[in-house]
Amino acid sequence: MPRPAGVGLPGRADTPATCSVPHFAPVRVRSGCHGLRRLVRHRSRAVAMGLAVTAATFVAAGPGGSEDARGHTDAAAHPRAAPEPSRERVAVEMVTAPVRIADGATVRLLRPGAKVDVIAADSGGGGAKVVAAGALVTRVPDVDPTENGALVVLSVPRTTAALLAGAGATSRLAVTLG
Repeated sequence: MPRPAGVGLPGRADTPATCSVPHFAPVRVRSGCHGLRRLVRHRSRAVAMGLAVTAATFVAAGPGGSEDARGHTDAAAHPRAAPEPSRERVAVEMVTAPVRIADGATVRLLRPGAKVDVIAADSGGGGAKVVAAGALVTRVPDVDPTENGALVVLSVPRTTAALLAGAGATSRLAVTLG
């Protein structure tokens, strides 16, 4: 026999009245690989979402990613980073290279600031090749007339200095004024 609503169990005054529970489908727990399958199926959506998040990150960072791009009052206190050099204008590291020239009389014609080409001549008669083109003379030490050859100090790129050292060990070096 059904009880009227609002009437509890007999003998217990603190029990709530019974009510009907609606019917619902059983809860099924999916395996963790379902999300991965869905991601693979809709990979274009995933790629688009990733690109959108990346673009939003760059926009939020602002130009240069520095604090002055976000309008801080102390923007002048933070110097901006120097722009990266373009690939066309890469600075070459210059070094000074002492070079022994075979003809000491030629070295006497040189002055600091002159541009010279250094030529290596094989002693076996194999020919000559330009080792350093447009090298800057930085110093001309005193030439001793009794000494074979003379020393000159040139400013050249580091790679050219290595070529000059190798050529000076195996060949006779000469200079031409440019």
